[in-house]
Amino acid sequence: MQDGCITRCDILLRGKAVDAVLPPDSGAAADFAYDLAGLYVSAGFIDIHVHGGGEHDFMDGTPEAYHGASALHLRHGTTAMVPTTLAASKEELLRSFSVFERCRDGFADGAKLLGLHIEGPYIAKSQCGAQDPRFIREPDPAEYNELLDACPHILRWTIAPELPGAREMGLALLARGVLPSIGHSEADSEAVRAAIPCGYRHVTHLYSAMSTIVRKAGFRHAGIVESAYLYDELSSEIIADGCHLPAPLLQLAYRHIGPQRLVLVTDAMRGAGQTQGESILGSLENGQRVILEDGVAKMPDRTAFAGSICTADRLVRTMVTLAGASLPDAVRMITETPARVLGLSDFYGRVEAGRAADLAVFDHTVRIAMVFKDGAVCFENREEAFQ
Repeated sequence: MQDGCITRCDILLRGKAVDAVLPPDSGAAADFAYDLAGLYVSAGFIDIHVHGGGEHDFMDGTPEAYHGASALHLRHGTTAMVPTTLAASKEELLRSFSVFERCRDGFADGAKLLGLHIEGPYIAKSQCGAQDPRFIREPDPAEYNELLDACPHILRWTIAPELPGAREMGLALLARGVLPSIGHSEADSEAVRAAIPCGYRHVTHLYSAMSTIVRKAGFRHAGIVESAYLYDELSSEIIADGCHLPAPLLQLAYRHIGPQRLVLVTDAMRGAGQTQGESILGSLENGQRVILEDGVAKMPDRTAFAGSICTADRLVRTMVTLAGASLPDAVRMITETPARVLGLSDFYGRVEAGRAADLAVFDHTVRIAMVFKDGAVCFENREEAFQ
């Protein structure tokens, strides 16, 4: 063991699971063997907040969108993802759910689809960010229960906990095994504290579209940002693309929230995989035009970001180069920690016997050389990784 890494080992895969992690040159029998000397091997990356990529958005509501986006992100080391919706009409959400159910078994060349993340529509209009305010509303038990009944594979739901009925909704989600997340919200720390017993244990894209310190009648009140540091019950996710958060905030989150509670997410929209030009945030039918430049998607007036265009390998690279994270810690925040936050750590997130045979192979600059999914190679580009 050196700096959190096993310097040399043999990893034996059998079927869809890791069979054993053995000393080097163990001589274990195998049908195929790959010499990965000079490369790093980790559990496959897990992106728990992603809207699309490769010119596709999950809100397009087509199998082609699910295939195209999941294939783009797999080539960057993501072996499992949680497709994310935007604030939309009930009808549009139901359509997206229906397509997810059809595509849930995934694609041979795409990341696994673990379940859905519903971002909105029950959020604060004042913190809507790039979400379309036309579709933002307060929690409606009849509506959200219909949505929950329509899709039994919702894993998380981002809500503003200060809204009327939000705590009751949190309890309803908790009873169904769905993680309520705090985001796009004006909640102060007291509201966050009150939401935690109602199941709210995660913060959606820390610093983005949320409250921080405010004055009320002259007195300062902490917001969601401060609560993420204060309450140990909360995990938080960050868009570590180097644009949404500058180096000092990445360093602050890494040092004081730490890799056990911090999750790296792309929050990628359909422009992921591109570097410049125009794109659409949300569905082709009801989405908003955005501009891609400077490594990020921007609203047309360039006054705000409109989601990221990054991939998971870039997140890891940024945490090492800008946040000063060790490589093992950076990898942990995109593998082990998201698996635990979602309650999936019994099978995902670590390279250990009995866990998923999903692996990301990369060089010292986190360029992806190979990706294994369910024990089989589904992407290979080793020549570029060694350049």
